[in-house]
Amino acid sequence: MKTINPHDLQPNEFYRYMISTIGPRPIAFASTIDALGNINLSPFSFFNVFGYNPPTLVFAPSINRHGHKKHTLLNLEEVGEVVINVVNYAMVEQMSLASAEFERGVNEFEKTGFTTIASDRVRPPRVAESPAAFECVVKQIIPTNSSVDAPRVDSPGAGTLIICEVVTGHFHDTIFDSAGAIDPHQLDLIGRMGGDWYCRAQGDALFEVGRPKVGIGVDQIPKSIRNSAILSGNDLGKLGSFASLPTAEEIDQFRASGVLADLFNEAQHGCQYLPDLLHQKAKQLLTDNKVKEAWLTLLQKQ
Repeated sequence: MKTINPHDLQPNEFYRYMISTIGPRPIAFASTIDALGNINLSPFSFFNVFGYNPPTLVFAPSINRHGHKKHTLLNLEEVGEVVINVVNYAMVEQMSLASAEFERGVNEFEKTGFTTIASDRVRPPRVAESPAAFECVVKQIIPTNSSVDAPRVDSPGAGTLIICEVVTGHFHDTIFDSAGAIDPHQLDLIGRMGGDWYCRAQGDALFEVGRPKVGIGVDQIPKSIRNSAILSGNDLGKLGSFASLPTAEEIDQFRASGVLADLFNEAQHGCQYLPDLLHQKAKQLLTDNKVKEAWLTLLQKQ
């Protein structure tokens, strides 16, 4: 285990550890406008949703490597409105281009080839190509260097929290499924990792986990199962979410049904160890979300 005190490193060195391990981070593709009407478009991966009543988004432009405020922050200090556009895979290269350090006043919509579309309730335009966009008013601008040991406000990496309230949301028709819910496969979002790495929320990267239930807990799983070399922590989590252990009668009925006959025959006439066979079978059942059947398998006796 490598243990590091952030104060033992330069800020940019510890920063690399953080952004390489905290992720994937969603991207706020923020469009802003200054007091003269100049438009800016820039991505930020220090971003997330922080509440829904009222709907609240927070992102953090940091001081750049030259010790200057980013244009987005300067704009928000003049005009406290922003559109946060989400970024999908089809936009990633153009979005990356927008992060280049163009001079203030340069319109990144034009430089990147994105299409402006007028917002309904705020002055900055939104990105037409974005599958979802949130018109926001800025509620607070909070420098994060309030502690004694924090860097000066103009130190590279010093952050500023932009707390925004969503006043209007826009969602492309193409991202909805037949039931009217947003389909993550159609949304095709990307996330920021460390270095030059991104990830894509598509294909095998997408999976479902059922809503948690108050079950018996991992601590109540018999030790022979809990210490299995075959079952993973995820498997134990599913077993621990089960409401109660099957009864002895249910266990006997499951065995009498013959569904495990091949395993018992293999253990009796072959060289396989029965508990291992049962654990392997249960692992497959858990993969198929058949938790009760997995329990009935694991609790079999020789």
